[in-house]
Amino acid sequence: MRITSKSLFFPLAVLALAACATEPPEPAPAPQPTKPLATPTPAPTIVQPQGEWIDWPITPGAWVYRKDARGSLALFGEANRDAIFIVRCDKSRRQLFLSRSGSLRNGTKMVLRASSGLQSYTAGNTGGNPDYAAISVSPGDIMMDRISYSRGRFAVEASGLRSLAIPVWPEFSRVVEDCRA
Repeated sequence: MRITSKSLFFPLAVLALAACATEPPEPAPAPQPTKPLATPTPAPTIVQPQGEWIDWPITPGAWVYRKDARGSLALFGEANRDAIFIVRCDKSRRQLFLSRSGSLRNGTKMVLRASSGLQSYTAGNTGGNPDYAAISVSPGDIMMDRISYSRGRFAVEASGLRSLAIPVWPEFSRVVEDCRA
């Protein structure tokens, strides 16, 4: 077999072309995961009942009456959850404490509405867990009678918290009467 220049040319040409070829480009770096932008969680929007308070839907829940070492109390709310409204008689102080769930800025007024009138009181926070905004009143405060005899419901309002329409049941009046005795 004779080697000719033509038979050498083709393999040498292929080798020469291979030598001229550039290296393949390096792969692009893997994209880095992007970090989500920190967005502040918006404060929950408080949807207040519309129209006249006497027409507001009743806040869901039921009353429960209890006695303890300090006196008596009635709690309003849904079963197996923290109460959303509490009336407590502290016999030793001869004071009623009315509390609603949530916290308020110092000096905020809590307004109680009944069929025969309304009254506003300066509320303070209890600092508990959960926190409640509370007022202290005398058992003889006229608003306690207005609530007890209100037509079906009374309202609790405070700036920054959802207004409540609470049904008038005997438990409320029983605590008030316990404190008057």
